Amino acid sequence: MPASAHRLRKTRPDATATELELSIVMPCLNEAETIAVCIKKALRFLEDSGTAGEVVIADNGSTDGSRQIANALGARIVEVRDRGYGAALIGGIAAARGRFVAIGDADDSYDFLGLGPFVEQLRAGADLVMGNRFTGGIATGAMPRLHRYLGNPVLSFVGRLFFDTPIGDFHCGLRAFRRDSVARLGLAAGGMEFASEMVVKAAINGLDIREVPTTLRPDGRSRPPHLRTWRDGWRHLRFLLIYAPKWLFLLPGLMLCAPGLAGVLALVGGDVTVGDTRFGIHSMLFAAMAVIMGTQLLSFSVLARHYGIIAGFWPESAAMTAVRRLFTVERACLAGAAMILAAIALAVAATTIWAGAGYGAMNPEALMRIAIPAVLLGCVGMQTVFTAFFAGLLDQPRRS
Repeated sequence: MPASAHRLRKTRPDATATELELSIVMPCLNEAETIAVCIKKALRFLEDSGTAGEVVIADNGSTDGSRQIANALGARIVEVRDRGYGAALIGGIAAARGRFVAIGDADDSYDFLGLGPFVEQLRAGADLVMGNRFTGGIATGAMPRLHRYLGNPVLSFVGRLFFDTPIGDFHCGLRAFRRDSVARLGLAAGGMEFASEMVVKAAINGLDIREVPTTLRPDGRSRPPHLRTWRDGWRHLRFLLIYAPKWLFLLPGLMLCAPGLAGVLALVGGDVTVGDTRFGIHSMLFAAMAVIMGTQLLSFSVLARHYGIIAGFWPESAAMTAVRRLFTVERACLAGAAMILAAIALAVAATTIWAGAGYGAMNPEALMRIAIPAVLLGCVGMQTVFTAFFAGLLDQPRRS
């Protein structure tokens, strides 16, 4: 029997789930070059720290002997058929028996001997403990310059801004968490964006998230990593945007609506001169366009937020409760109908003026100052009505 396998059994002799404190889960896809050293470090940590635990290898279809190496060292193999970094970890976490779970790549870039601070924070009450490579140290050549100075800092900044969490390294692959707390988050991302999903959903659900320094060293593989810079970077950013309707829809909508509406109102009575610049009906037309685009984004904001609550992506806020109470189908229909009627009245007025000129040539600027508000009111009114009906559709009872 290999010595490492004996140490694992010494640490957890046929333990049940309640007896295990820590499961160390590693995703694996053809990591024969490095998986042995990673497992040995994880086992040594469990033994040296006196932690009752296990090492779980979430194998994603390895064909290079990785599974045989892991099995010989005493790790528990979990076969995960769905491909992808996130899919492998979801399968491995689901099979873990420990009260706490630590995850880390099997490429020897993270030091499993340094899990002590993670476990200490979990024992102190944290739900999720993230490693921070920027405070712990990144060895030369361990992270591409594009990732180190652009990708990770920018995406981590966006994550902190969108989700009001102080985490400085959103994508650190070494992290630990309470298994029951993370299980309630319903993690489902199958790709690299799983790293962002865990932090985002933990922040949305108010979990206790903490951060400890960790180190990163060059991985020990001779082949290129599975990570694809632009593809996976975009997937992370896309995920952050999808889960932040406030930043994706609400704020841009307000930034378009407010100045656009101010511009339309200011130009209804005639041209406006600011300094040496004269604003006329062309400016009014673009201002109306901004209002229409802004109201569309505001509608998307309401619907996205509402859907997220129904789907369980995030809890309902007091502000959203107030919006749902005020924005009923009936009230929206009344408001929308009022805007549509006003649009029709303005269109009739414009047509009457044109008819008074014998349907011939007339002052286009005077006509456009009536036509533009008519088009604006008609578009926004119609949109208001159908947004309310769509929200009402989402509210319909569903079979359990």
